Amino acid sequence: MKYAIIGLVLVLSSCSSIKVTTDYDSGVAFGKYKTFAFFKTGIDKADISDLDKKRILRAIERELKAQGFTKSDNPDFLVSIFAKSRERVDVNQSNLGLGWGWGWGWNPWMMGGGMNQVNVSQFTEGTLFIDFIDKQKKELIWQGVGSGALRIQNREKKEKRINLFVKEIVSKFPPKKN
Repeated sequence: MKYAIIGLVLVLSSCSSIKVTTDYDSGVAFGKYKTFAFFKTGIDKADISDLDKKRILRAIERELKAQGFTKSDNPDFLVSIFAKSRERVDVNQSNLGLGWGWGWGWNPWMMGGGMNQVNVSQFTEGTLFIDFIDKQKKELIWQGVGSGALRIQNREKKEKRINLFVKEIVSKFPPKKN
């Protein structure tokens, strides 16, 4: 029973994390960007509810302002989003061996073996793309992508999860110099 609980905790905890990747134009001097605005044309194409769009945009605005960026009618860069989701099924099997003893050989009084534990987890995996576009050049300069489980039971938890997704992604901007 102890192993079953440990297995379940591992499965659930692995689903709660958000995996973030970024890509950017290495030829861009990111220090020149101080102001932003939302790219309505791109955001309108995102295939998610208007309520979720508002949640995502509020979270992005909050995170960028926390980093010192200013929302402007004449911005240096534009922010766009895209989202997608897919159903995932994770199957994890572990052999909880219960063997005893040392050495080689066969002992008819000791039955070898163990227990197999199979954990199946079904969930929706969401992916949020946040794009930063140079307004003057109309070129993508940075993209952050966050993927993770979307186990949402109510509005409050959904908003909390969206805020976490956005925070994890936007925290990677601007890219750090190596």
